[in-house]
Amino acid sequence: MNVKLDKNSLLSILNDWNLWNHDLKTGVERRGYLEKLQAWLKTNQILVITGPRRAGKSFLMRQLAKKLIQSGVPLSEILMVNFEDPRFGSLNTQVLDEIYKGYLEILNPKGKPYLFLDEIQEVTDWEKWVRMMHELDKVKLIISGSNARLLSQELATLLTGRHLSLTVFPFSFQEQAQSIPCASELEQDHHRVELSRLMNEQIEFGSFPEIAHTPLEERKQVLLQYYDDILNRDLIRRYRVRKPEQLKSLARYYFSQQGSLITFSSIEKFLHISADTIEKFSSYFEEAYLFFFVKRFSFKMKEQGKSPRKVYAVDTGLANAIGFRSSPNWGRLMEGLVFLHLARKRVETPDFEIYYWKDDQHREVDFVIKEQLKVSQLIQVCWLSSSGVSEDPAQYQTKIRETQSLLRGLEAFKKNEGWVITENYEATEEIEGKQIHFLPLLKWLLL
Repeated sequence: MNVKLDKNSLLSILNDWNLWNHDLKTGVERRGYLEKLQAWLKTNQILVITGPRRAGKSFLMRQLAKKLIQSGVPLSEILMVNFEDPRFGSLNTQVLDEIYKGYLEILNPKGKPYLFLDEIQEVTDWEKWVRMMHELDKVKLIISGSNARLLSQELATLLTGRHLSLTVFPFSFQEQAQSIPCASELEQDHHRVELSRLMNEQIEFGSFPEIAHTPLEERKQVLLQYYDDILNRDLIRRYRVRKPEQLKSLARYYFSQQGSLITFSSIEKFLHISADTIEKFSSYFEEAYLFFFVKRFSFKMKEQGKSPRKVYAVDTGLANAIGFRSSPNWGRLMEGLVFLHLARKRVETPDFEIYYWKDDQHREVDFVIKEQLKVSQLIQVCWLSSSGVSEDPAQYQTKIRETQSLLRGLEAFKKNEGWVITENYEATEEIEGKQIHFLPLLKWLLL
């Protein structure tokens, strides 16, 4: 049973989370996300911010609140609540009412308030209260959550046509490189060493916002804590998982298989977990934004469903911290970083779809991009260095193999050019009448 908060306790909690009497940290400005949210504020829609835990959703909400204040919105018309604060006790619509009424009494806002409700999925039946407040036109609502399914189900049932949703990822490379001038080719060359260092750090330690400000020797421990939080709060506790060791084994397996093709039946034999359980746990991982599963491209939906899928982690740092590695597999890590870059583009462009391609001879293209009704781009990822292509026989053979697979993909889709993302090899070559652009990862991430 929920304990009613007294006025002083409520004021103390709300003061901690709001800008009324003190400043709050906002972190690095997420310009792209902010611009989209600011545009959406002009609509009569509930704004929904989703994404993995620790990706920066709370800081993004604070940044949006500060933008509103800078635009002239009084401090008294902004309320921010973090529902992971344990001082609220058990959370339900009654608590939401208490918070809202207490806020009105304490601040007495003159205009329509902006309500920022962070990690809303912690509140039982939150969607009914949110819909009521929206329909009564009492407030402008901005809500966030760390679980895709819970939000999508509740939004689909009660808030259809009333919300706009934005998925927030950990930092892109461009966001991490904001402090390094690289507006022109000359500046990019001048700062290439620093940019390369930053890119290698992102491959090794990932791009969760807090990681960039954590000493190198402590980053793995922070990543392990993130993983523990996601596992326990967003998976084991929320889904009442009865066999957590099986869930952990599957997660570690996926982290170790970054960019690999997987089937539930093959994992069943390897981990001795039933295929049904693997499928269920995999859906939990996807809903908590821990892993993404990429389908094989086919014009036949049935074939897409039956084919193996590629698995990618939400963060290369997590993959390195949790997954099993006998050697640093830079090619797989590069591929993971490329996927995440493409996944962020998918957020910006609703018709942007990501697949892989494979023919009957097992020739494979890492990424096939479909926009609207047609395939727009084929991308291969390959760890090629400028010196290695000409001097190292193994790298030369890798280049030939990967290029041949890309050429077969280009033929299948009737495309005249394709891209190979490399370590630092750069060239444009005409092969079998097709233009193949070899582009270093660093340059591609900054496009």
